[in-house]
Amino acid sequence: METANVQIRMDAELKKQTEETLKSMGLTMSGAVTLFFRQVVNQRRIPFEIVAPDVPNRTTRKAMKDAMEGKNLSRSYDSVDDMWKDLNA
Repeated sequence: METANVQIRMDAELKKQTEETLKSMGLTMSGAVTLFFRQVVNQRRIPFEIVAPDVPNRTTRKAMKDAMEGKNLSRSYDSVDDMWKDLNA
């Protein structure tokens, strides 16, 4: 089998952490990338689910900060009936 080189750029700390993690699994970076590429070809898709990190975006962070400071909150009600009266006004 003829081989080819693949070059990538990545954050140095991420590379270090990845190498350590892969080493604990008995894999090299080259082996892990080859494994990934084989699965892409076999499955004809990215072989794992890609999800957004659990980090609130700017809007959510502002809303959380406002809530903690008691700012921009909706009116509070003593009962559900009071709330419905206000909503239907």
